[in-house]
This record gives sequence, C-alpha cells and structure tokens, in this order.
Amino acid sequence: MSAPDWYEAGLPHIWLPYAQMKTAPAPLAASATHGSRITLTDGRELIDGVAAWWTACHGYNHPHIRAHAEAQLATMPHVMFGGMVHEPALRLASRLSAMLPGDLERVFYTDSGSVAVEVAMKMAIQYRINRGEVGRVKMLAFRGGYHGDTLATMAICDPEEGMHHLFAGVMPAQHVVDLPRDETSTAAFEAFVTTHAHEITAIIVEPLVQGAGGMLFHSPAVLRRLRESADRHGLLLILDEIFTGFGRTGSMFACQQAGIVPDIITLSKALTGGTMALAATVARRHVYEAFLSDNPEHALMHGPTFMANPLACACANASLDLFESTPRLEQVAAIETALHEQLEPCRALPGVKDVRVMGAIGVVEMDKINDPAALRTRFISEGVWIRPFRNIVYLTPAFTIQPDELRSLTRAIEHVLATDNAKRNER
Repeated sequence: MSAPDWYEAGLPHIWLPYAQMKTAPAPLAASATHGSRITLTDGRELIDGVAAWWTACHGYNHPHIRAHAEAQLATMPHVMFGGMVHEPALRLASRLSAMLPGDLERVFYTDSGSVAVEVAMKMAIQYRINRGEVGRVKMLAFRGGYHGDTLATMAICDPEEGMHHLFAGVMPAQHVVDLPRDETSTAAFEAFVTTHAHEITAIIVEPLVQGAGGMLFHSPAVLRRLRESADRHGLLLILDEIFTGFGRTGSMFACQQAGIVPDIITLSKALTGGTMALAATVARRHVYEAFLSDNPEHALMHGPTFMANPLACACANASLDLFESTPRLEQVAAIETALHEQLEPCRALPGVKDVRVMGAIGVVEMDKINDPAALRTRFISEGVWIRPFRNIVYLTPAFTIQPDELRSLTRAIEHVLATDNAKRNER
C-alpha cells in the first residue's frame, strides 16, 4: 500500500527521538490502537510489547478513561493553575496522597517525567537554602541510572553507560556511584557518603529497577540501606518511580516492597494510563514545611504552563478508578508467572547473558546487540512491536494483555533471537 498523504508531507519535517536521522529506518505509520494492539495505515496489526514506553498499563483506549476524557473535554480541557484550582487536580492530589506511603502529601504537578525529576532536585536544593544550610547542593545518584533527558537530569544519569556523555561538563557535575548491592559496594558507598555528606542534599534512585539504563534489578534491601544512610547523614531520599510506579514491579509503588518512605517521589508514565502527558512530584510534610515562610523568596518558584492540566488529571483519576475496581496487581502477578515460564528457554540461546523478570517486566539480556533497528524490523515481521535497546530485548506489556497475546510476544523473542544467532553462525 502507498503511504498516506500526511506521511509523505510530514516526514521530511519531523525530528524523531533517539534516532540518527541520516540512517534511521523509516518509522511506521500508526492509525489506531486498541487493547494491546497497534493498527498501521497499511492494515497490519502489531501486538505492543512495551505499552507505549511503559505507559498504557490498562491497554489502549480503555472505555472508562475515554469516557472521563470526553466529559472533561466538553467542560474544561485546560485552565491555568496559577492562583486557580479545579476539581480534577485537587481530587487527584488527595487520592495520590492517600495511596502513597507515609506523609507524602504535597503534590506538585508537571507534564513530563524529566521535569518532575528536575522539580524534585530543585525542591531538595531549596530545602537546604531555606533552612540556611550552606553548600549542600549536590545530588548523589547511581551508575546504571536514568532520570531524563533535560540538562539537569542528564547530570544524574550514568555518565559512562548512558546516552548523554557528549554533554559532560555542560552542567555542574553530580556524584554518581555504585549501588550498595553487597558488602563490598555497601562499604564503598557508606565511605563515600561519610566523606561527602556535607555537600550532598539528596540521594536519588530508581527503586528496584533502573529502567532505561538497561532494566537492571536490585533488591528491596538496597532501598532500605539507602533510607538508613540518608537518615544517618541527614540527607533527603528521592525515589524516581516514573517507570516503577502504578503496579509495574508487582506492588502499587516499588518502595512499598522495601517498607520505606522517601522524602520526595516522582510519578508519571502510567499515571494517566498512557492517555495524556502528566507528572507529579510529591513531597513529605517536613520538606513542604521548609518552604513556608514570611519571606517570599522561600516559595518554590516553578510553574509549567500546563501543570495540573484538567484533561490529564481527569484521565489520571479514571486510571486510579481502574486500579481500585479491577484486579490489576493480580494481573501483574499472572504476567510475571508467564514471563518466567516463557522467557526462560531463551537462557539456553547463544549470546544470551541473562533472563530476568520482575512484575510485568521481562528482560533478555544479550552479550551485545549489533543492530537494534534491524532486530526491531525482525520483530515487526513477526507481528509484534518490541523495541530493543542497548543489549537487551524486553517486555513491559499492558496489565490487561491477553494470555495468547503475551505468548505471541515471548514466542517472537525466542524465535527471532534463535534465528538471528543461526544466521550469524552461518556467516
């Protein structure tokens, strides 16, 4: 089939993400979505294995979210949040505060995960400034971590393995160390914190899973060590749950598996069920109270134009309805069981380094992937949308995916990797 007019007219003017535009293959033209499926303009249908970059946890076009979006669109799609509030945002803030552990009770809205993290960093730094603590402006982050693509967040991503090494030195350097996974790394971490605590304001980490850094897992014990160290040295603990929040790791929030409460948490991606852009930075009471003052300079001077967008907040409220009324975590547990069983045969394939599963996350780690784009094309030919990156092939499906759809995804991974290895051996 020939490409639609809008594709031919618009493609020469678009700049795609994470792509070398000179050599990147032509993108697919999508025309519709439903459940766990994407329909292309040429009539092909793909089973989506990554849920639109981990966002569409209830599947695409869920009728409950769509109904709430339509109702909000008809009444008030947007209004400024400066000096004005509205029911969707306030109701959502109350619900998030009730869901989150401890006294995480003050919600600051933004419209992307990167900005939510930047706001968390800004809160942590100004927390010290408002309290008169001098010099504590550094963040402590971890190798393998990823927190966004904006300038400030790039400085707390892995500087060597990440995608931002070209920008080294552009922003003030932050501390990036190894996670305290075992006795040796814990000793090294504690020694570092002891030496540098006087200049650190906060520790930031993706709990349980470092997502874009390679789907790297760590145990709840690691989070408990970080919480204990933060308390011991008077540091704030920021948990970046943009990927892990809302059920992806098997609990509503990953931090719940460690039984800890961060001082600040960031949320996005599945917050609206993948329907609208929305993010939130939520602070505990003692963090918020450091901004209450007769001094106007102690206020948090930040305000994205579309913060607390009513349409997005309505979608988020509808998404929370579904978590309350449907067995989403049970569905995640079933997906976890299926992924364990169905991906395990990949471990025997040549070139496979590891197979790991947590919640609705399944990972096949390779020794290397020479051409992720070519591998993606192979998956498309199998009728699935799977987007390998770095040296991993991974699945983060919708929680509502049907068992036969999930089986098609895992079967495609095993078949493509086995065939790919066979072809390499022939050469």
